[in-house]
Amino acid sequence: MGAYQIIGGRPLEGAVQIHGAKNSVLPILAATLVCGGQYTINNCPEISDVDTALDILRRLGCKVQRSSSQIRVDTVAAEYREIPEELMRKMRAAILFLGALLARFGEARVSAPGGCALGERPIDLHVLGLRLMGAECEYDGETLRCAGKNLHGCTVALPFPSVGATENLILAALACEGEVTLCNAAKEPEIGDLIGFLRACGARIEGTGSSVLHISGKAALHGTDYTVMPDRMEAATYLAAAAATRGRLVLQSAEPAHLQAVLSVLERGGCEIAQRPGEIIVRCDRLQAVSPIVTAPYDGFPTDAQAPLMAAMATAEGVSIFEETVFSDRLRHVPALRAMGANILATGRHAVVTGVKRLNGATVEATDLRGGAAMVIAALSAEGESLVTKTEHMERGYTSFVQTLRSCGAQIARQ
Repeated sequence: MGAYQIIGGRPLEGAVQIHGAKNSVLPILAATLVCGGQYTINNCPEISDVDTALDILRRLGCKVQRSSSQIRVDTVAAEYREIPEELMRKMRAAILFLGALLARFGEARVSAPGGCALGERPIDLHVLGLRLMGAECEYDGETLRCAGKNLHGCTVALPFPSVGATENLILAALACEGEVTLCNAAKEPEIGDLIGFLRACGARIEGTGSSVLHISGKAALHGTDYTVMPDRMEAATYLAAAAATRGRLVLQSAEPAHLQAVLSVLERGGCEIAQRPGEIIVRCDRLQAVSPIVTAPYDGFPTDAQAPLMAAMATAEGVSIFEETVFSDRLRHVPALRAMGANILATGRHAVVTGVKRLNGATVEATDLRGGAAMVIAALSAEGESLVTKTEHMERGYTSFVQTLRSCGAQIARQ
């Protein structure tokens, strides 16, 4: 179990290179399985979740080569239909291989996915859509078995715009006879990136950026080269860190259009924001509370930015109210922030944050990817020394996290 030793109290200043999006590259890697082809994926983040996705592809019979941020995948020889439980348990996104396997082979066997513990995260919407396409899906204990060699077009209306269900159903729809209309689809930019990749492979998909997608099945697909979009959640984390430490950061290779909800909150809090194509500059001398901050599907305030921003608002002037509407248990970072001196009253899905003048160093344990990032941000702004343990959570989603923070003046070291 790793740990970060942090001595806080220094404003972050400098330039940060934003890497490829974790939540884009994982469905794209799953999508390479849909047809046998050769793919070159550029701008891939060097994180452990990508390593897990590559291990899954290898287990399924694919050839994988990696050189820094470039990944080459050859799925021609893929032959296996089952993902081992130990790999499924490593990350939530492993479930995306369900739709890809079904599209490629007409059958798939997977167990319950792992990832961060954020409350109940069922896959019932995935199964609902697959069954409407004609797949037979049955549970055998922890294993889900799906079969469907003659999938057909249909209309799937999702009760909630689930990102994972939208991605899985897009992949499965590629094998359908006829057209699949997906209503109330998620609109996150990462969905658009997956669709962009699939179109580059020859897929016929209409409706990018809207809540209604039309996927024409049985298109002739082929390999391609593709570059992954920048990670807006990585960018949101560094924006929150700049605000928390009253610093100034230049985010390079960022996409401002994807972060308007986060940038709006920071501007309301007193941060100076400059936006240019591929670049965001943030400066914070004084931070004021913002309320309410309500998480929502895109283009609302992202749930993945809630914890990092709460860490910043812990020392803002005034009272901030957070409402988490996406996940039922995404306030698990609150006890750690309290241990550092934050004044937070949390109940259910709501948190009332009354800003304090300063936080104090403490030893805390990361609970999940974004919650752990929030603890790092709090430690960077606190007086004294902190130790953030279970850093494997952060390694799942941030490339060169420690090195990047050190290059901006942070006193942080890996233990």
